[in-house]
Amino acid sequence: MRRVLNQFGLMLGVVFLVSCVSDIPPSRIGDYVSAERQADGDAFTRIDQRPLQAGFVVVSDTAAPGAAPNLPDEALLRLGEGLQRDLGRAIPVVLTEMISADRIKPQPHGDWSQFAELGRQRGLEYLAVVVASSTEQEYPMTFFLGLATHAQPGFRRDNWSLLEFALLDLKHNRILMQAEGRGWATLDRPSAPGIDQWYPAIYLRPQDERRIWPPSYGVRRIRSGSCPLSKRPSGWY
Repeated sequence: MRRVLNQFGLMLGVVFLVSCVSDIPPSRIGDYVSAERQADGDAFTRIDQRPLQAGFVVVSDTAAPGAAPNLPDEALLRLGEGLQRDLGRAIPVVLTEMISADRIKPQPHGDWSQFAELGRQRGLEYLAVVVASSTEQEYPMTFFLGLATHAQPGFRRDNWSLLEFALLDLKHNRILMQAEGRGWATLDRPSAPGIDQWYPAIYLRPQDERRIWPPSYGVRRIRSGSCPLSKRPSGWY
């Protein structure tokens, strides 16, 4: 069991190190669950239930100053589905259902009662929570079309994203596990329309310079960066 937890922590740690070692965006999970409820390091290993059954909530946080706009519903759903699948592979927890986070709000020092009430309504003793946040900046940029020398003015948008994970024991009011991962990506888009064969284009940085073409301008902005907890692209689709 300790080996499994160590592998999970290593996976998150590696993504954190290669993605963007910074405090941008700032940590947000403290406004949802207080660090004072952190359990002993081996509390998770002492639970008899295997695999552990838990509900799953993804919170799209936009409360911090300078935060990027809220994730669209489709993006949040796709992010949650990917995390639900990949987290279930990484740790001995079965995420039985995705639960709406509509009533989950940030509070100074966190508000445990809103998660406890959610668990009571659903008959859950454990709840997995992911808080997703990001910040963006956009600035003018000159792009070259294909391998030609024709320059086209446009804009580049940088996005720094953060996913923070916590596994809550609602029966004993404690946090069993926490982890985080960060990602960075850029979206390049020219000012002139009709250059679909080259732009808009997304780059996952700095560890992955592959170019990703979203299907259209209208749906391109879902989220940038690599999805740190599941190691799958999230970004603009």
